Amino acid sequence: MNAIRPEVKKRFKVNLVFAALLAALLAVFTAAHAAQSSAHPPSKPKSAAPAAAKESPMPFRPGETLTYRVSWAAFSSAASLQLSVPERRDLFGWQTWHFRALAHTLSPVRTLFAVDDQFDSYTDAAALESRQYETHLNELGKISDQVLHLVPTGQTPRAPGASIVVLPGTRDPLGALYALRGVDWQRTPEYRAPVYDGHDIYEMRAERDGVAQTVKVDAGSFSASRISVRVFQHGKEISAIHFAGWLANDAARTPVLIQADLPFGSLRAELTPAPK
Repeated sequence: MNAIRPEVKKRFKVNLVFAALLAALLAVFTAAHAAQSSAHPPSKPKSAAPAAAKESPMPFRPGETLTYRVSWAAFSSAASLQLSVPERRDLFGWQTWHFRALAHTLSPVRTLFAVDDQFDSYTDAAALESRQYETHLNELGKISDQVLHLVPTGQTPRAPGASIVVLPGTRDPLGALYALRGVDWQRTPEYRAPVYDGHDIYEMRAERDGVAQTVKVDAGSFSASRISVRVFQHGKEISAIHFAGWLANDAARTPVLIQADLPFGSLRAELTPAPK
C-alpha cells in the first residue's frame, strides 16, 4: 500500500469515495470535473421553462434501502455504500423524492483514507428535476457541508438564500441515478439529461446495450439490462471515463451492479443481501 503514488492517493480521495456514494455515477461527474480542470463557469441556460410535468409511477418507494460492496484495484472491499429513499416530502411547495447515499471506506483502505460521507437529493416527483442537493463530507478528518438550491430558468426561487439557475430538467448526480431507474428501457433507446455536480454542468447520455444478461453478485443471480452512460461537457465526450450499470429486469429495476473504468483504476459496486 505504501507504493501508491501521492497523486493517485489524492485522486482516490476525491473520486473513489464519490463512486462509492453514488454507485460510481458520482465518480463519473467528479472525475470529469477534476480531469477537465475547467475554468468555464456553468453554462447559462437559454431555453424556456417547460409546462408542468405530470407525475409518473416510479419503481422505487419510500423506505427502500440498498447496500453495496465497492471494490477498487486489488481491494475487494474498499468501501461500503448505502442508497435509500427516506421519504417523500413537500419542499418549499414542491413534492419531492428524498434520496440519500452514505459511504464509508473500509479497512485496509480506511487506514489510507478515512471517509464517511453523505449525499442528499430532493428531486421533483413530477419533473425529476433536482430542487436541492446536499453534500456532507467527512474526509481525512476534514468536515464540510454544502446545501445547493437549484432553480430551472424561468422559475421563481422558493428556497431562502442564494439559488443556482440551471437548465430545465437538470438532475444532481444522485437524482440522476434514480432517474435512470425510472426509464422504460424496453421502449427508450437513449436517455439524455443535464447534470450539475456542484461545480459544472455535464450532459449524461445513457442507452441500453443488447439483450438481458444474467448477472451474479453478492445478493444473488439476476436477469438484468446493461445501461451504458457517456458524459459530455461543452459538447465533447469525456473519453477517459467509462461507466455501466446493470438494472434488474423486475418491477423495482434495482441497480444490482455498477462498474466504472477511470484513470486511476476500475470500480465495481455489487448489491449485497438485505439484512435479515
